[in-house]
Amino acid sequence: MSNPTTIPVPAEVGLLYDRLTALDTAAQGGSLHLGYWDLDDNEMPLVDAADRLTDLMTDALRLEKGHQVLDVGCGVGQPAMRIAVRTGAHVTGISISRDQIARATELAEAAGLADEVEFRHADAMELPFPDNSFDAAIAIESIFHMPDRERVLSEIRRVLRPGGRLVLTDFFERAPIPADKQPAVDRLLRDFIMTLARPEDYVPMLGRAGLRFVELRDITEQSVRQTFEQMSRSEQDLDPVFDEEADEKFSPAAMIDVAEFGSVLLTAQKPV
Repeated sequence: MSNPTTIPVPAEVGLLYDRLTALDTAAQGGSLHLGYWDLDDNEMPLVDAADRLTDLMTDALRLEKGHQVLDVGCGVGQPAMRIAVRTGAHVTGISISRDQIARATELAEAAGLADEVEFRHADAMELPFPDNSFDAAIAIESIFHMPDRERVLSEIRRVLRPGGRLVLTDFFERAPIPADKQPAVDRLLRDFIMTLARPEDYVPMLGRAGLRFVELRDITEQSVRQTFEQMSRSEQDLDPVFDEEADEKFSPAAMIDVAEFGSVLLTAQKPV
């Protein structure tokens, strides 16, 4: 596995998510991403809160029936299927994990959605689509696995049609992480092969990638702590996923009080 300062390697990320695909993720509705809660309602189950985050991001895309949507880092396909059912759009999901693509395809066929969604093994750094192929793109907690965020953004801009929107979520450092909390963050970054963004980098990075900045929202208070709390209560056994040699492995409970670790929701658009 990569250490927290190592640039993610797509092949390693793919193998990680091959292993994650074998886990029982029913508690999250089959999705492995944060939830979104009202600040005065923290007891909504994670499966519902995860759907709520998907819906929040989907609404920001301003989709219409028949639109073509790219899901970058589609997991096992639940968000893509939800987007297709809610909006009437056609969704193409990509993942670097071959097992995720196989499982997503099986689930879509079982749900009768094979005509509305499709899934392809692909690297977001080199999207296998022609220019101007999609009306919108979504990336739910996937860009932090990429070796070069700017290159991914440039590729997404290339395949978007003029005026097409991109909505993504990313993890970022809200403030300097205290020394006593750094080991927990390091384990998370190591075990899930991630890097942290700096929100002040996004606007210039979008400009260099050829995208127009629309909105940047810190959704940490609505998503991060509650997700780690519910993950820790679920007692999901992650031991088969991570390196057996590792002295310490990621624990959701260790991240609950790391207020400096945040999540951001970004909306951008390809210029007309």
